[in-house]
Amino acid sequence: MPSKKENSGCGCSSIPISLIVVLLGVGYWGFRNLDSLGISKFLPNFQQNEPQTATNPNNRQPTAANLPLAPVQPVPLGNTSLPPATPTTTPTTNPQIPQLPLVSTTPKQSPLPQTPWEKKAIRGIYLSRYQATNNASEQMIRDRVRYYRSQGFNTIIHGVWGNGCTMYDSDVMQQTFGFKSCPNEFQDRWLDWLIDEAHKQGMQVHAYFEKGIKIDKNSPIFDVAVAKRWIVPGVDKTYAGIEHYVLDVEIPEVANLFKNISVEFVKKYPNIDAVQWDDYLGYHAELPGKVDRTSGLTNFVRQMKAEMKKVNPRVSFDICHHNPYWGKRYFAADWENWGVDRIFIQIYNDANFNEELNYAKNYAGVAISDKQFNRLKELVNNPQIKSILVFPSSGKPEETAASLVRTQQNTPTPSPSPLVRSQQNAPIPSPSP
Repeated sequence: MPSKKENSGCGCSSIPISLIVVLLGVGYWGFRNLDSLGISKFLPNFQQNEPQTATNPNNRQPTAANLPLAPVQPVPLGNTSLPPATPTTTPTTNPQIPQLPLVSTTPKQSPLPQTPWEKKAIRGIYLSRYQATNNASEQMIRDRVRYYRSQGFNTIIHGVWGNGCTMYDSDVMQQTFGFKSCPNEFQDRWLDWLIDEAHKQGMQVHAYFEKGIKIDKNSPIFDVAVAKRWIVPGVDKTYAGIEHYVLDVEIPEVANLFKNISVEFVKKYPNIDAVQWDDYLGYHAELPGKVDRTSGLTNFVRQMKAEMKKVNPRVSFDICHHNPYWGKRYFAADWENWGVDRIFIQIYNDANFNEELNYAKNYAGVAISDKQFNRLKELVNNPQIKSILVFPSSGKPEETAASLVRTQQNTPTPSPSPLVRSQQNAPIPSPSP
């Protein structure tokens, strides 16, 4: 007896094709008219597909980049936060609109007018070559620069040469004398740090060739100079208490030493702003023999400056010297014919102050000591005095700087600052005249 055969599947094959077509048509029509029939509210998470309009021609969804920023209400003065923005319709894509920065409401203050002191082109303070000794750290040197800046100075005049040797490692010294620098303790990069920090503070550094062409018996080159007959006959007693011996720059070997040192220095420190020589660039008139060395000194300085300018023309070549009459009459220093860039008149002799002041009005400025601060107000308030260089006679420039500020402000002496106290605890020997 054959077994009963069961149907498999849904039995769709037995439904007439015409009925299937009718059902599909009705379903499509209903789907197109969901809103009119009110059926869409019964469907969960339903979203309509809006047709694209002409305002979005590229068929893109709106983003924060192409949406206009909501209008911002103006911030009243004194308010430190923005008021709520005007409510706007949030797009369905919830774009993140960039936050606007707060508008500063602090009124701009006009800069204070410059004081007569601040109007001086150069407000310089001198640091002896001894200031580079004691193995000064980088931090100490940078702190010194910032201190002088805080006291109103814009220029540091620092000794880099003196008594016949350099305060930096020099190949010229090594080749000529067998040693590379003065026998003082200093870190080789001290001048790099000084120049770098000064320029960061908007200041200048002028390298001071103190003692110029003069040496004393304590000079490390004294014996060599005597043996090679580099010294002019006699003893220079310009300043009481010390005997100087003057190198003869008309001897080619001596002249070349100074030229080579000058060239080496401005190549080794290309960012130095100026080099400055003082009144020790001269021959005292009372040296034996009454030899007129004026023309020889003039030729030497011109050549030295020319050689320096060849390798670094931006560096200023300056002189801090006696007035032109005294310089030429008593020191063979006819500096008006040297072709220097700037001349500062020394007025250390207070007895001739007014006479020296008349000369100084025609040049770059004046050089005074801290013993002449009673003259400071007169100098500062004189617009014809373009610059003021201060040379501390005590060998303590930090104290001198603070004293200058007090003198201008007519304030009593306060307790020393930490930087000044550190100088007092580790005194630096005063330079020889």
